[in-house]
Amino acid sequence: MTDRFPASSLDELKKVLAGSDSIVITTHHRPDGDAMGSALGLYNYLEGIYKNVSVVVPSIDPDFLHWLPGRKNVVFYDQNPAEAIRLMKQSQVIFCLDFNWMNRVENLEPVLRESSAYKILLDHHLDPEDAYNMIFSYPDACSTCELVYQLIVALGDRNRLTPGIADCLYCGIMTDTNSFRYSSMKSYTHRIIADLMDAGAVNYRIHEKVYDQSTESRLRLLGYSLKDKLIVLPEFHTAYIALSGAELDRFNYKTGDTEGLVNYALSIEGIRLAGFFTERDGLVKISLRSKGNFSVKELAAKYFSGGGHRNASGGQSSGNLEQTVGKFLSLLPEYQAQLQDEN
Repeated sequence: MTDRFPASSLDELKKVLAGSDSIVITTHHRPDGDAMGSALGLYNYLEGIYKNVSVVVPSIDPDFLHWLPGRKNVVFYDQNPAEAIRLMKQSQVIFCLDFNWMNRVENLEPVLRESSAYKILLDHHLDPEDAYNMIFSYPDACSTCELVYQLIVALGDRNRLTPGIADCLYCGIMTDTNSFRYSSMKSYTHRIIADLMDAGAVNYRIHEKVYDQSTESRLRLLGYSLKDKLIVLPEFHTAYIALSGAELDRFNYKTGDTEGLVNYALSIEGIRLAGFFTERDGLVKISLRSKGNFSVKELAAKYFSGGGHRNASGGQSSGNLEQTVGKFLSLLPEYQAQLQDEN
């Protein structure tokens, strides 16, 4: 699938990079495995060729991603805003990874918009904003890490894949496909995974580092959520979990502790729509997942100022937790027929 990167675009990209003395890679607020994996995979690749390559991320990543090669060099805006802004302002090229609209970088948005740097979008979300100098947007890709791999190969640098790059890209593909389970995984993606393993990615170690490093408090939060907070609505083929800020505090919540929680609700037999609602940063954050042809992207965009993918989307609400869940429940009759459809 390296034809995603036409020769004319690659020539322009090479010219832009060759003429740059400062390159910044950024990704979205509350970065997940694909965001950090793609940013650090690209960083480890570019750093071996160009000078002054930096990664600037709006907010801290989950603990289970701290092992990623190169992560120690990341500048997180919420921890060091002055340095993050300095790097963004002096950059001549900014790679924007794993987001379509610039508001996804939240507090860094004004700096990104006002920057005179040449901006390159590399992403797999629908409907990218027309605010970049070069756009590589492929919603059919399973992850941005898949696109980073294909870009490296298209540039003729397959031989530059190191174990560190391979680990980062494997991690992002794995997490964004729920361990290779989603329909976005194509046969060629499995071949990419095989090539990353040949390049040095140790698959079982990556799975252990991401999925088998839970703190006691995180597991207790999971147990509480499933035992006391899981609501199942068989008539709507829907299940959801809602956690208040006080409940998160009770279990010493840290970024990433609720990662994947919505998938437990979706895993119930007969459930085709799952929701997870939690109070954070003065808003209610919403994660939606679905099976088959039911589009949570449309639901999130229409009612919760969100978006994403057909079967995995997010949004937010300025109402309180009770109001937001109530709004979600009030919508279910509208979608009842679609949720009963098995396709």
